[in-house]
Amino acid sequence: MQQISRKKIFFPINQAFRNYLKLYEREVKLPVDYQELRYYEYAIPVYDKQGKDTLWETVFYPHSMQETIHAGLKRIYSILKAGGDQSAEEHLHIERIDYCTFGNSHPFRIKIVNNYNEVYDYFYVKIADASRIYGLELEHILSPYWMNFLIDGNTLVEEHIAGVPGDQFIDQYLQRPEFNPKRIAKEFVKFNERCFVRLLGDMRSYNFVFDITPDFDDVQFRIRAIDFDQQFYEGKRTLYMPQFFKENRVFVDLAIKHLNAEVVKQYQQEERALIARRIKVQRHRIKDLRDVIMTDRVSFPEKIHQLGSELAEYYHDQAFARCKSMGEIVERSLKRLLVSSLK
Repeated sequence: MQQISRKKIFFPINQAFRNYLKLYEREVKLPVDYQELRYYEYAIPVYDKQGKDTLWETVFYPHSMQETIHAGLKRIYSILKAGGDQSAEEHLHIERIDYCTFGNSHPFRIKIVNNYNEVYDYFYVKIADASRIYGLELEHILSPYWMNFLIDGNTLVEEHIAGVPGDQFIDQYLQRPEFNPKRIAKEFVKFNERCFVRLLGDMRSYNFVFDITPDFDDVQFRIRAIDFDQQFYEGKRTLYMPQFFKENRVFVDLAIKHLNAEVVKQYQQEERALIARRIKVQRHRIKDLRDVIMTDRVSFPEKIHQLGSELAEYYHDQAFARCKSMGEIVERSLKRLLVSSLK
């Protein structure tokens, strides 16, 4: 059974990382910060359609604060979605602010509604943990998906990532006859490889979502991570491989049933080739990020030593065992990928 640190500490954003975030226009001045949202007056639990406690609470603010907070959140949405254009704010309203009592990050989830057509959207306000922001940046650079987020001091604002949570997909979608299990298995193999290469940990089924797209005579699946708190933090190698979590066992069984070893290797190589291509395209940005990570403290010496040793054994590459930081370890992982793509 995988053992994740029960309480991961938050790492502050150092000045070098903050300079990087400013350079790439991630850091902007926001009208509401995380701490202000903590001053709510009372809360009521949020239940799902089956009456189960979701571990979220809808929070309510004193009348004297509510108008200012709602106006500030609408402005944040304008900055996040429309580059700061405020013209739409007059026909938007904040329908609900939820606070999550579960996990490390304790986020606020904001539901914002368009008054003209009742179409709604979500975004999140969280504590700006350096580990999570590194994870978001690496996802932006190395995955097929653009990540939309903003930083202001110790506040992080994230766009909602739409999709069916993995645990719900297992319960409600997996057995649908129109869904090809081979395609689901293929995507899980690729997702597993993507997480391992860039060292994104704790990808249990409730920390990723399925994006389901009808395509000609079949349905395509894409898996997207939604939780980035465990970016190169833990020391155990298998914590970066979704295949080893019991919550994901059903996807592993699909791969065993429908894919042989040669096909799995093919999909792994395809994903590595795509990541290598993205590194080459974004080489200047990833060099800037690498320079910051190399000098940052985002884990502990015993975890760094353990991960370096386990990766050295896994890859038969002693360079991993000589790494002194998580930055050096992830750099070595990406360098191996680039070298293999040239063969």
